[in-house]
Amino acid sequence: MTGARPPSPGQTVGPFFGYALPYNGGGELVAPSHASSLRLHGTVRDGHGDPVPDALLEIWQPDPSGAVAREPGSLHRDGYTFTGWGRAGTDNAGRYTFTTVEPGRPEPARPAFIAMAVFARGLLDRLFTRVYLPGDDVALAADPLLARLPPKRRATLVADRDEHGLRFDVVLQGPGETVFLAHRSRPAGG
Repeated sequence: MTGARPPSPGQTVGPFFGYALPYNGGGELVAPSHASSLRLHGTVRDGHGDPVPDALLEIWQPDPSGAVAREPGSLHRDGYTFTGWGRAGTDNAGRYTFTTVEPGRPEPARPAFIAMAVFARGLLDRLFTRVYLPGDDVALAADPLLARLPPKRRATLVADRDEHGLRFDVVLQGPGETVFLAHRSRPAGG
């Protein structure tokens, strides 16, 4: 056969997360009893609006001062060292939860956010997004990423405060799809 062959997709990223990736305390970046603990929770839904019961989410975030944690041992939870990283799976109703602290701003004029990666069945690779904290409308309006998005799309990146903490729902495709970002090491769409 002559000529180049079109690339074929690699292995999809799931649904086999329950076998080895989740671990005890993975969703607890701080203990629930921590004085400043905050619950980040929501659901992951597919393009039909159905819950995704076997998704896996990872978050990375700065500490309350805005500093990126440089502590080793993200998989080991000792109850007091904040590593800024967590991993949680969804339950049968597509719900996830993290216990963390409210992140500080990375720069004085920039809004605070939590970086999130989503692994789910049918995806060829993980998806990256951000969870912006609500409430600082001036900083949110000035954020370069958010400023490039239409208001309706921008809203998919801003969490809501509720009686439990921060609610952030992930919609993989279709109406209300969450904005997903290209990672520096990969071109958009590839």
